[in-house]
Amino acid sequence: MKKWEGYQHGVNLGGWLSQCDHTKERYEGFITEEDIRKIGSWGLDHVRVPVDYEATGEEGLVYIDRAVEWCGRNGLNMILDLHKTYGFSFDDGEGEKGLFESEELQEKFYDIWERLAKRYGSVGDRLAFELLNEVTDREYSDKWNEVSKQCMERIRSIAPTVRILIGGYYNNSIEALPDLLPPYDENVIYNFHCYEPLIFTHQGAFWAPGMDPSFRISVDEPYGVMEECSTRYLTQVTVGFGDFDKKDKLSPEYFGRLFSEAVRCAEERGTSLYCGEYGVINLATAEDTLKWYRCIGETFEKYGIGRAAWSYKEMDFGLADDHMRPVFSEIVRYL
Repeated sequence: MKKWEGYQHGVNLGGWLSQCDHTKERYEGFITEEDIRKIGSWGLDHVRVPVDYEATGEEGLVYIDRAVEWCGRNGLNMILDLHKTYGFSFDDGEGEKGLFESEELQEKFYDIWERLAKRYGSVGDRLAFELLNEVTDREYSDKWNEVSKQCMERIRSIAPTVRILIGGYYNNSIEALPDLLPPYDENVIYNFHCYEPLIFTHQGAFWAPGMDPSFRISVDEPYGVMEECSTRYLTQVTVGFGDFDKKDKLSPEYFGRLFSEAVRCAEERGTSLYCGEYGVINLATAEDTLKWYRCIGETFEKYGIGRAAWSYKEMDFGLADDHMRPVFSEIVRYL
C-alpha cells in the first residue's frame, strides 16, 4: 500500500475553529504558535485543523492563515478539514440539514472549497484538503459520491495537485470505504476514523446514544464483556468483535483484522490510507488509554497508515491535559 509521507504522525486541533462558540476570544486564545511548537517537539509531522463554515469568512480565514504560517515555521504539515458545512454536520445538535437534497446548499459547499483552493492551493505538499468530516447515514452514500466528485473537479480547476482526503458514511467508517468512488486522481487519499471498541473509547460519553454517563470499563475486559456492555449501553452502529474468542482481550490483532479490508481496498485502488481521528475519552484511566494507543499504534505502523489523534487538548480527549501526564512520555511514541 502507498504510504503518505509527511502525514504519518499527527494530532487534531479540535475546538479551535470548529465545535466552538466562534468568538474572537476563542480564535485568538485557544491555539497559539506556542502550541504548534510544542506539537513539533513531540516528534509529530502534521496537524489536522477542523474548521466550521463559520470560520471560512474573511475574519476566520486570518486564523487559517496563521495556522498555515505557524506550521511552516515549525516544520509541520497541515490538513485543513471542513468539519461542518451549510446543511450538514456530523452532530445533529448543530441543526444543519439538507446538504444532500439541496443544490443551493451544495453550491455553498463548492464555493467554500473554491475559495480555500484559491487561497491555499499553491502552498504545496505541506497542506492537504479534507472535503467533509464524517458523513453519517448510509443512505447518503450515492449522493456523497456525486457531490464529492463535483467538488474535486472544482478544486482541481484551481489546485491541480493538492492532496484531497475523502471518507465515507457511518462517520468515516472503514466499512464505507469500498462504497466510495475510485480515487479521482493520484492525489486523493482514503480517510477513515477509528474509535473502536466504542464501548471503551466512549465510556460514559454523555453524547453517545444509550450511554450511561456513570459507566466505566477497563481496556483489559475480555471481548465477551465488552460485547455485552455494547449491547446494553450503545445504540449506534459499532464494529463489534466478530469471531474473536470472547475470552480474548484487546491486542494489535484486533485492529489488524479491523483494518484489513481497508488496506485491501486502498491497495486495489492505488491510494493511501489515513486515519483522521482516533482516541480515548478522558474518563478512561491514563494507563488504559496508553494500552489502547499502543495496540492501535503498532497496527498503524505495520500497514504504514498515517493518522491524527483526537485531540491535542480539551474536547474530552485532550492528550496535553493533566489527566495524561503520568503516561504522556510513553503515549507520544505511538501517535
